[in-house]
Amino acid sequence: MSTSIAIITARGGSKRIPRKNIKEFCGKPIIAYSIEAALKAGIFDEVMVSTDDEEIAEVARAAGARVPFMRSEASAGDYASTDDVIMEVLEAYRKQGREFDTFCCIYPTAPFVTAEKLQKAMGLLKQADSVMPVVAFSFPPQRCMVLNEEGELRMKWPEHATTRSQDLEPYYHDCGQFYCCKTSLFMEYKTTDLPHMIPMIMSELEVQDIDNPDDWEIAELKYQKMVNK
Repeated sequence: MSTSIAIITARGGSKRIPRKNIKEFCGKPIIAYSIEAALKAGIFDEVMVSTDDEEIAEVARAAGARVPFMRSEASAGDYASTDDVIMEVLEAYRKQGREFDTFCCIYPTAPFVTAEKLQKAMGLLKQADSVMPVVAFSFPPQRCMVLNEEGELRMKWPEHATTRSQDLEPYYHDCGQFYCCKTSLFMEYKTTDLPHMIPMIMSELEVQDIDNPDDWEIAELKYQKMVNK
């Protein structure tokens, strides 16, 4: 039988929004949304939080997640990647005699993640190496402006100056919410960006980077709109 783990990455060193991962978001710690979505999905054999911070660990346990070990100093630094954290978690479980066929890495500041989205993504993983939620850029990147050496505005690609927006190829970017992946391929390539990676295209109303207080307020407004549909 195939086994799967949800890995929620939550280090304690947020600088732009202090204590970001456990800050109250619409009535409860923001990390609780990721934990609750993973638990409610009912598709994971383990729902765990990787953290270096005991207060975050306590909040995570209260929300129903496991914190079987603390994150190392190396993977809690400013330059550690998400892939580094995933690798550390999978190797720690392997040392305990537990291995998982698939995993879903969920960010702790992703209140738009729902059980249904996780179920869909893990279902898509059956026909892919990895799955990434993406959203289309709201303005066509092909019509972006740059500054020349004199500080004057110029179109980066002037050939698109009069091209209709609907005739331009859509470009997408990572939503920064979660990544689903087959473990054996992750261990081989050491990244979730695998050769056969497929998208889950999300609505812009359910995507929001949360890097500063203004982002936080916008995210709360979008979240309230989502749950009141």
